[in-house]
Amino acid sequence: EIEKDMIGIIKKAQKNGDTVGGEFRVLVSGVPYGLGSYTSWDKKLNAKLSEAICSINAIKGVYFGAENAMNSFGSELHDEIGYNQKNYTRTSNNAGGIEGGTTNAQTIIINGIMKPLSTLVKPLKSIDIKSKEEKLAHKERSDSCAVPAAAIVAESMTCLIIADAILDKFGGDSLSELKQHLQSAKY
Repeated sequence: EIEKDMIGIIKKAQKNGDTVGGEFRVLVSGVPYGLGSYTSWDKKLNAKLSEAICSINAIKGVYFGAENAMNSFGSELHDEIGYNQKNYTRTSNNAGGIEGGTTNAQTIIINGIMKPLSTLVKPLKSIDIKSKEEKLAHKERSDSCAVPAAAIVAESMTCLIIADAILDKFGGDSLSELKQHLQSAKY
């Protein structure tokens, strides 16, 4: 039902010569504990991922985990820790797999917010730079919604950051050496 509503809004924007933005989500599963850093501002994994996602055109925000975190109390939001006779567990993943700048082995949940594209087939009001007279902005071909394409780019950017974090933590001079390091790590 939501997909039909989204398609309807995009088609309405196309019909009106307009654009729409939206939100996408990237999920990363199977990551070990401790990728990133909790001590250095420029090595925190959430900071690196935010930078990569925000480098995509028209992205205006990134957040991790729970959608309503800013409106929650700590007692509602923080992921409680349990133990099931072999492993530590979490009752939720509101942190989005990253705590204090490092992974906690839960699925990383990255949410990106994209504004509507500025190029419109129906030009907006503007000013001529030389004459200072009111004019219509340049009319351009435009996608009505680039959120699906941005999500694919965000997945690729995320892969680069995660791969770099794995290499930083586990190192090695070859892929076989990296595999050995990963297999010997207890996470």
